[in-house]
Amino acid sequence: MAVKRVDHIGVVVKDLEKSIAFYQDVLDLKLKARMTHTNGVIELAFLGYEESDETEIELIQGYSDTLPSEATIHHFAITVDDIEEEYDRIKSLDNTELIDEEIVTLPNGYRYFYVYGPEKEWIEFFQR
Repeated sequence: MAVKRVDHIGVVVKDLEKSIAFYQDVLDLKLKARMTHTNGVIELAFLGYEESDETEIELIQGYSDTLPSEATIHHFAITVDDIEEEYDRIKSLDNTELIDEEIVTLPNGYRYFYVYGPEKEWIEFFQR
């Protein structure tokens, strides 16, 4: 497996604008990218300190309208060199359950797929 680093942490939010403002104003993070997911519903915002190889915070709005009062971490992502190779490798394992039936490509060209961890946490394999 060609794993480089944790790529990003996904946080589900109720109000994307308010959350972006907080992360920028309070944590001094910079908005690096913003987009509508290819499903046309979910809004995404990636924030960081503008370093090329940093772990980013991904804010996710529209994933669920039944959020608890505390923040919800949706997933964490691992950067890989070859998303197809990783998908095939994970698919061949007996003890791993894929969440996605195929690799998803976002409008900016980033590609990913999810698997369940042992406690049903979501782990994303991600290629920029």
